[in-house]
Amino acid sequence: MHLEAQDPQLKQLFQQYASQEQQHLNTVNQMLGGQVPNLQHQQGQQNQQNKQMQQSTTMSGLGAAQNNPDASLCQDMLTTEKYVSGTYDTTIFEFTNSQARQVLNHIQKEEQQHGEGIFNYMQSHGMYNPK
Repeated sequence: MHLEAQDPQLKQLFQQYASQEQQHLNTVNQMLGGQVPNLQHQQGQQNQQNKQMQQSTTMSGLGAAQNNPDASLCQDMLTTEKYVSGTYDTTIFEFTNSQARQVLNHIQKEEQQHGEGIFNYMQSHGMYNPK
């Protein structure tokens, strides 16, 4: 079963994250091939994408307060981001190469930003109410 976000704002958010996740995969594949990527080049690209992402998530939607299919997708994505961030956290401590640790730490930071973006979207649409 293939579910797709209904809200255009959420679709855009997921597309931005998908692009970043592809970059993460490329980075990890480079590392598996024995190359540690240059962090400065990646940070410039990511900072621009993160600014765009933050702008899109801070405009709270005026649509329905609870869109069940989108809420389910968001919950799944938030759970996934938590898991992935935790996995990077563990992996960072298993690397002896300082530059590799910095690259993984950068990816983990972006994973946490993804989680924050999803949380902010959910909260602004009445899908997540922290206590």
